Amino acid sequence: MRNAWNASPPQARLTVLEGLAPHERGFFRYDFEFFARDDQLPPAEAQGGGDWTTWLMLGGRGAGKTRAGAEWVRKLALAAKDGGECRIALIGETLRQARSVMVEGVSGLLAVHRPEERPRFEATKQQLLWPNGAIAQLFSAEDPESLRGPQFSAAWCDELGKWRRPDEVWAMLQFGLRLGAQPRQMVTTTPRPIALLKSLLEDPLCAVTRMPTAANAANLAPSFLDTIVGRYRGTRLGRQELDAEILEDREDALWPRALIERMRVKTAPELRRVVVAVDPPASSGPHADACGIIVAGLGADDRAYVLADLTRERARPLDWARACVAAYRRFEADRIVAEVNQGGDLVETVIRQVDASVPVRAVRARRGKWLRAEPVAALYEQGRVAHVGAFPSLEDEMSDFGPDGLSAGASPDRVDALVWALTDLMLRAPVTPRVRLV
Repeated sequence: MRNAWNASPPQARLTVLEGLAPHERGFFRYDFEFFARDDQLPPAEAQGGGDWTTWLMLGGRGAGKTRAGAEWVRKLALAAKDGGECRIALIGETLRQARSVMVEGVSGLLAVHRPEERPRFEATKQQLLWPNGAIAQLFSAEDPESLRGPQFSAAWCDELGKWRRPDEVWAMLQFGLRLGAQPRQMVTTTPRPIALLKSLLEDPLCAVTRMPTAANAANLAPSFLDTIVGRYRGTRLGRQELDAEILEDREDALWPRALIERMRVKTAPELRRVVVAVDPPASSGPHADACGIIVAGLGADDRAYVLADLTRERARPLDWARACVAAYRRFEADRIVAEVNQGGDLVETVIRQVDASVPVRAVRARRGKWLRAEPVAALYEQGRVAHVGAFPSLEDEMSDFGPDGLSAGASPDRVDALVWALTDLMLRAPVTPRVRLV
C-alpha cells in the first residue's frame, strides 16, 4: 500500500488526505514510513536487509535528506527501552546550523515528533531529552575536541561535505561510537569531492543512498523547480547540487583538488603580514553576486597562508564593509585590499564609513580573471601557499575555475578575492613587515 501511495500523483494524495477527519490526518502526518520514498528509509528497510555501520545519503538540494535523518534519529530514540542506552550525537557544520536545521528546522527533530513523543530541547546544554530518557547531544564540526570523551550509540552527521575539519571530527566520532550492540551513524550531505566522502564510498560497511532533487518534486515549490532547477539542470553545478553527483576536477582547472589538499596545514606560523582582500559585487539584492572576502597572511617562512573565507552572499555595501573591518581587527591585519573596478571610489568610501582609520589599498583589474589567477596558481604549484584548515566553498570555486573566467557557470567571487590577497602578499614589491610592541 505504501508504494501505491507514493506512486499516486500529488493531487490525488492531497484529495485523499482532505477527505479524512482531523485526527486521521494527524496520524498520517507523523507516519513517515507510510509516505516516505524508498530512498528515505534505512537500507535494511528499503532494500530488504544488509549489514552496515554507516549510512551515507548523498542528496541534492531539497531532496528530503534532512527529514530522513530526523526520522532515523526519532525512530532510534523512541525504540529505546532503556533511554540510558540511547545516546545520539548530532553533528552539524556549526552549532548554529545543527540547532536551526537538525533540531528546529521545518524537517528537524522537533517537527517530526507527535506532541506527546516530542523531546525537550535544553538550549543551555545543547541537548534533546526524550520522555524515555534517550538523549541527543549537539556538536559543531568546527570543534573536534568536543567529541573527545562522550560516547554514543548512534550519530547523525549533517552536511559533512561542508565541514572545515572533516577528517579530525570523523576520527573523534569513531572513537566515541561504542555504546550498544551495533553503533551506527548516518551522514546526510550534498556531495563534494573531499577525501573523506570518497573513502566512505569505498567502505564495504557503508550503505550509500543517492537522491536527486527531482525525486522530491511533489513537495517543492513550483517556482523553485522552474527557476533554480530549470536554470542549473545539466550544468556542472546542477549535477552536484541537484543530481547529487560527486564531480572531480575539470581538466583545465588551475587548482586541482589534489594540489589544494597537499598544501593544507592545521596552523599557521608567525605571520609577518596579514591582509583582508575584498571583491565587492556590482550591486546588492537577491540576484547580486557574492562579496568575496578572503584573509591571508605571509609567514616568517616566506609562504602565504589562507586564514579565512568570510565571503558574504547578497550583502549590502555597509554589511560587507563591516565584515571587512571586523576581519581586519580580528586578524590584526595590515590593510584591506579592495578591487574598485565595479564601485570605484565608493568602495573605499564605504569602508571608511565603518572605520576611517583602516588602511585601504585600492586595486584595479586590467587583465582578465584567468591571466590574473595564473601567477597565483603557480605559487601553489611551487609549494608557497597553504590553506589553514578547509574552505569548502572557496575550494569548490578554485577547482572549477576555468579559462572562461567562471566557476560553475558563475562569477568566482571567492577566487577573485583570493587572487588579490595573494598577489598583494607575494607578487608585489616587498613591504616593510609590521612591528608589534610586546
